Amino acid sequence: MIISALLLLGGLLLRAQVIPGVEVLEEQGFAPLLGKRVGLVTNPSGVDRRFRSTIDILHEAPEVNLVALFGPEHGVRGEVYAGDHVADSKDARTGLPVHSLYGATREPSADMLEGIDVMVYDIQDVGVRCYTFISTLGLVMRACAREGIEVVVLDRPNPLGGNKVEGCLVQDGFHSFVSQYKIPFIYGLTVGELARLINEEGLNCGQKGNLKPLRCNLTVVPMRGWRRAMLYQDTGLPWILPSPNIPSMQSALCYGASGISGEFGLLNSGVGYTIPFETFAAEWVDADKLLDRLHSYRIPGVVFRTIHYKPLSGSKKDVLLHGVQFAYTDFEACPVSLIQFYVLQAVNELYPERNPYPLRRYGMLDKVCGTDYVRTAFGKRMKVADIVEVWTQDVEAFRQLSARYYMYY
Repeated sequence: MIISALLLLGGLLLRAQVIPGVEVLEEQGFAPLLGKRVGLVTNPSGVDRRFRSTIDILHEAPEVNLVALFGPEHGVRGEVYAGDHVADSKDARTGLPVHSLYGATREPSADMLEGIDVMVYDIQDVGVRCYTFISTLGLVMRACAREGIEVVVLDRPNPLGGNKVEGCLVQDGFHSFVSQYKIPFIYGLTVGELARLINEEGLNCGQKGNLKPLRCNLTVVPMRGWRRAMLYQDTGLPWILPSPNIPSMQSALCYGASGISGEFGLLNSGVGYTIPFETFAAEWVDADKLLDRLHSYRIPGVVFRTIHYKPLSGSKKDVLLHGVQFAYTDFEACPVSLIQFYVLQAVNELYPERNPYPLRRYGMLDKVCGTDYVRTAFGKRMKVADIVEVWTQDVEAFRQLSARYYMYY
């Protein structure tokens, strides 16, 4: 029975509609890498449809000379938990040196890059600006541009599809490792398309946004079969968690709708429980009242239900929380990134005594929003209406700009 189930799973995976860039590269006989010394930036999400790691694929290919690995947040094998520093090490399986890009430095140094002719990047993105792997990509591209090293990006699906764009551009003075580029909060590009955009538009200008743009010699190995209207569940590909708190494709789909809310310090978003980024809850919330208030807003494309749970870890471990879980009924119509602000508005209307302002720690909120306007304007009345104009002001202009770099339609 178990063998039959595994065979069925294997058959389903191999009939996936989308073929990831790493498999296209293999089909091409690794052409962009031949005769070159190769570095690789990856993590556990860098796999083919058979779950083979890109590390092992390149290391075992006789045509490829893989000489070094580079570990972003969480490490190349996913052995480091969220926020913990990644140390330089040696990969136990291949014996290759692993250089940390989430420790003493987040940009590879000239010494790290010595002896490398081409750098490969293969990490599953989540389509939200504050997810740090795209920042790592940009810093790697800058470093490789300085050293004359080629960059090859193995493309993967954007879990949110290629049509959803939300949020204002990062404003001057608010660039950081969680808002490195002048792009919207949800940007509607694959990681390969994003790499092309930042490379050609001069957005690859460092965390402070005030460095000289550097253009690298970039190649994107495209997927086969991906279309812009596809969410991740439409691809037929297995989901391999790119980080500990994005264990499922549903977590990735919900991350942009709830990830900012944690910076207000009021509600648990499911992190520490079995459904991270799918809930809004606290021990003092009346779940039914919150549900009714959210339903009264008639937010398009989303539904809520009451939920009660005890987190398994974190500051609310073993505390019974009450609140709502959400799911999409029409992802394209839903104002995804504003859901968390509607929830905060509802909570403030029900519990004005719980108003989190003045925020004690607001630096990260401004960084993930890419501006202080959201914090200051929302803080006046905690109404979505007070931020929606600025939050949406850059969307259409960015759509027109980013369309120049589309590789899929």
